[in-house]
Amino acid sequence: MAEDTADELTKLDGTQQAALFLLSVGQDRAASVLTHMSPKEVQMIGAAMAELRNITSSMVNALLHRFVVGLRNQTALGIDSDEYIRVMLTRALGADRAGNVIDRILLGRNSKGLDQLKWMDARAIADLLRQEHPQICAIIMSLLDGDQAAEALAYLPDRSRADIVMRVATLQSVQPNALMELDEIMERQLSGSGGIKTSALGGVETAANILNFLDSALEATILEQITETNSDLSQKIQDKMFVFGDLGEIDDRGMQTLLREVSTDSLLLALRGADDNLKQKIFNNMSRRAAEMLRDDLEAAPPARLSDVESAQKDILAIARRLADSGEIRLGGADELI
Repeated sequence: MAEDTADELTKLDGTQQAALFLLSVGQDRAASVLTHMSPKEVQMIGAAMAELRNITSSMVNALLHRFVVGLRNQTALGIDSDEYIRVMLTRALGADRAGNVIDRILLGRNSKGLDQLKWMDARAIADLLRQEHPQICAIIMSLLDGDQAAEALAYLPDRSRADIVMRVATLQSVQPNALMELDEIMERQLSGSGGIKTSALGGVETAANILNFLDSALEATILEQITETNSDLSQKIQDKMFVFGDLGEIDDRGMQTLLREVSTDSLLLALRGADDNLKQKIFNNMSRRAAEMLRDDLEAAPPARLSDVESAQKDILAIARRLADSGEIRLGGADELI
C-alpha cells in the first residue's frame, strides 16, 4: 500500500533518501551529481549508500514520486514543470525506465483509483480482479510493473491466465473515456478519485515482460495454452522474452557490471543449466583466480533441483533487467536498449 511505503520512506533520513535516489539513477549519473558536492557531502552520501538495506522497488518509485512532486511545487522556477520533469527523468533514468515513471507521475497523477493498484499487494490485486472481465484484467495488468503483474497473475485461476496474457499481447490502445470510466470503478472500490489521460497500453512486449517474471513452470503452461489458441501470437511473445541464455549477448563491460551484482551462490546454482558458451563468457569476464574457483565448484557441486536452478536464473535475470532499466548494461542486440 502507498501508506506503508510512505512509512518506510519516513524511516530514512534526508541523507539516506539522497543516497537511495542516486543509487536508482545509475553509476554514471550519480557520479555526475556527486561532482557538484563537497568532499564531506560525498562521504556522507557514500556511507549512506553502503548502509542501505531492504530497499524495495516500491520505495524507489515512491521516492521518485516525492522528488517530482517537490519539484512541481517549486513554482518560482518559472518553467514548464511537466516538460522539465520529462527531460530530467529521461536523461537520468533512460527513455524506457523514465517512460514508466512519467506515466505514473504525470499522466496518472490525477488517477487515484488505478494508481492505488500499483501500491497494493499482488494477492489483493488478484482478489479484486477475480470477478472482472478478462479484458479489464488485461488493461490493469498492462498498467502494472511487470513483476507486480506477474505476481498477481499467478494468484488468478489457471483457466484465466492464458486468456489475460493473450489480451495483453493484442492490446494496442484504450480510449481515454473508457480508461477514465475504469478509473472511476476502481476509485469506488478503493475510495480514490479522479481521471486519467493515457491510452497506449499493452502489446506483445508487455505480455513478454510479465511472463519473464513468472515461475518457469507457470510460464511454460501459459505459453502452451496460448500456442493452442494462437500459435503466431505465442511465437511473437516468445521472441520478445529474455531468457537466461540470452545473457551471453551482453558485452564484456556489461557482463562485468552484472557479475558484480550477483552472489557467487546464485551464480553457481544458475550455471548448472547454462550452455558452455555462456559459461565461457562468464569465465572470461572474471579474474583468472575467480574463474578457476567457479569451475572447480561447478565440477564438485552435488546435483540440484531444476526448480532451484530456474529460480536462481530468474533472480539473475531480474538483476540484469534492473541494470538495463538504469542504463548500466544493454540486453539483446547492440542496436536496441531494453
